[in-house]
Amino acid sequence: MDIVSAVRSGSAMESLEQQLSCPICLEMFTKPVVILPCQHNLCRGCANDLFESRNAYHYSGGTFRCPTCRHEVVLDRHGVFGLQRNLLVENIIDMYKQQQEGKGQLEEEEEEVRKKEVGDEPRCREHEEEKINIYCVTCQTPTCSMCKVFGAHKDCEVAPLLSVYNTQKAEMRVAVETLAASSAVLQAAVAQMDDACSLIVENGERQRRRLGESLDLLYAILEEKKGELLENIGREERERVAKLNGVAALHRQQLQLSAAMQEKLTASMQTQCSAASFLLDAKTLREEAELVAGGAPPKGPEPGVESLDHMTIDTSEAQRLLSAMEFRRE
Repeated sequence: MDIVSAVRSGSAMESLEQQLSCPICLEMFTKPVVILPCQHNLCRGCANDLFESRNAYHYSGGTFRCPTCRHEVVLDRHGVFGLQRNLLVENIIDMYKQQQEGKGQLEEEEEEVRKKEVGDEPRCREHEEEKINIYCVTCQTPTCSMCKVFGAHKDCEVAPLLSVYNTQKAEMRVAVETLAASSAVLQAAVAQMDDACSLIVENGERQRRRLGESLDLLYAILEEKKGELLENIGREERERVAKLNGVAALHRQQLQLSAAMQEKLTASMQTQCSAASFLLDAKTLREEAELVAGGAPPKGPEPGVESLDHMTIDTSEAQRLLSAMEFRRE
């Protein structure tokens, strides 16, 4: 006998409870129930615990073995949320619980019948010796025959008590079934919400990683460009300083020659010698002095040579683009 027949027939309850028990928590399946590729069932919560214990990092999926047959179950990035729900088993669980509740209700009804058989039926408040045996349809309340003949309900419409009892009991049963169906729809909606929340959390983690990678790439590009531009500034600085240092070196050499010539002329003027001897050397010394002093006139640095303003970059457009950066909208 399969589990559906067991529920419908109301027999083999112990066997049914075993078939509706999770092999992990050893309790009756807790919805939602997922079905594995090997056709065995697990509570999704238990399956998720088993999956996470086998796969510490499961962003791209993972595997675990069925606790019943040891079949290897391969999951994608959705994990156990990608497994199909076994709605048949969930419905059977609902039927089983309803049957257990109906069994308790049947026992209560049998107890009520037993009380009636021993005479424990309610009495009319107005006529204490009369049993309540009819139903006033007008006032929507049970009453006794004396109230209909002589009492407050003599002008009201009445009906047999048992007939109204069966009718209202059937209506109440329909209401219970309607509530059960509504609860099933609500449970399905809640399960879908839970699935959506889990996927949102998973997608949020993935998007955080992608955002970090994208911004890290921007940082790397900026650092590389910064190094390149700093190298250009350094090269321009070195070239200009080297050029000016070369000119300054020529001027220093000219200064040394001029100072040496001045010392030579001063020493010649201070030497004690005859006028003839002085005049013989004076012409040569004057020519040497004219040669030293007659070089190209010294020049200072060109105007604006110290300015490096041309190596300024305009980052306003890049700043605008970065400030306007937003998530892409479909």
